[in-house]
Amino acid sequence: MLRLLRALGLAVLLAATSVVAVPSAQADSRTAVGGGTGIIFRMTPSPEAPTGYFICTLTAVGRDTAGNLVALTNAHCFIDEQGNKLVGAQVYRDVSPAGTAFAPAPIADSRPDLATGAIGTVTYVGTPNNLLNTGPKGLDYAVIKLDATRVVPTDTVGGVTITSIGAPPANGTRMCKQGHRTGLTCGMKLGTNGIWFTHLIWTDGGDSGAPVVLDRTLVGNAWGAQHSSPIQSILDEMNAHGGVGAGFHLAS
Repeated sequence: MLRLLRALGLAVLLAATSVVAVPSAQADSRTAVGGGTGIIFRMTPSPEAPTGYFICTLTAVGRDTAGNLVALTNAHCFIDEQGNKLVGAQVYRDVSPAGTAFAPAPIADSRPDLATGAIGTVTYVGTPNNLLNTGPKGLDYAVIKLDATRVVPTDTVGGVTITSIGAPPANGTRMCKQGHRTGLTCGMKLGTNGIWFTHLIWTDGGDSGAPVVLDRTLVGNAWGAQHSSPIQSILDEMNAHGGVGAGFHLAS
């Protein structure tokens, strides 16, 4: 009987030990980014103590045919004063809170997320819109290859959730955008202007690249002056160009 009790006790002990030894699930420590996330870049003299910098907003986050985690924003964000395209520029998440139309996020408050570090590198800069000059008219988009060890995609940022991609709606349809500078703003589609579509959605500096959505469908990227580029036109051009971003589809 004593041997039996000892055996039973040992079995119970082993069972208890086996339960304790089961590893617990690790929380994902990566930073969530998506369409509407604010970004900061071109920081001087350094990300640790920036006195000069630029800010924009991500249009969308997805994966390409090769499986790369990719983000889109505006091309003009990564063109310097001499017209150089800044391929290779590192991008950080802006940790300052997003603003609203009535209380825009102060540009002076923008700071990089140093805990996460650089979230990606610019791999392609397309033709900017050049609306107000004689340069070639472009769809104004840039491609960022994200560091999947540091960031994870999310389909919701602020007041916008993106679950599909589609064409701009009929004139008079209400659409919205989520930009880091002025947050969620909405307005009707007015019409088209060449390769772009026009609307009454308010934007301000730092909103460049913001996703324009109809409900949960991404239809364009905002670049200012109440203009946006159709997202499907951007994806067609990306596919024709090839490389990082080709075959882009939403990731969550």
